[in-house]
Amino acid sequence: METRSRELQAAEYLEKHRIKELVSYLTSALLFFRPEKPREYLISLLERLTIAKATGVAFPFFMDNSNVVSMFEMMDSSNRGTISFVQYKEALKTLGLCTEDEDLEDDGHRITLDQFKDEVNKRIKDICEKTKGKDYESYQTATGLLLLH
Repeated sequence: METRSRELQAAEYLEKHRIKELVSYLTSALLFFRPEKPREYLISLLERLTIAKATGVAFPFFMDNSNVVSMFEMMDSSNRGTISFVQYKEALKTLGLCTEDEDLEDDGHRITLDQFKDEVNKRIKDICEKTKGKDYESYQTATGLLLLH
């Protein structure tokens, strides 16, 4: 009976703190990136998660250029080559690159694909630099130099 109670407590603890999801994410990232120094890489990921939690910015998704282009194209359903500022801000939030209360300046112009890619890349770089650049190169390599083209 006591064993069952301990198992239940352990399961509840893991669920409450979302440990299974965290371990799964860390394992997936290791297998995807295959860093030279896995322990340092894991520490870097945990530091980024800490920064994301402290700043209110969601942890960014790992995406490649085609994912960003697809996102832009879905928002630009009329194929005008631009999206509205509201769409742009919502996309940054979805990617975890913008907080809900961040005050982005709307200059009244529509956003082009190149502008969108440049801003996503800049924000990813800023987040990586907050971790002292430890994983910026591997992040870029693994995402196919996400938006530098």
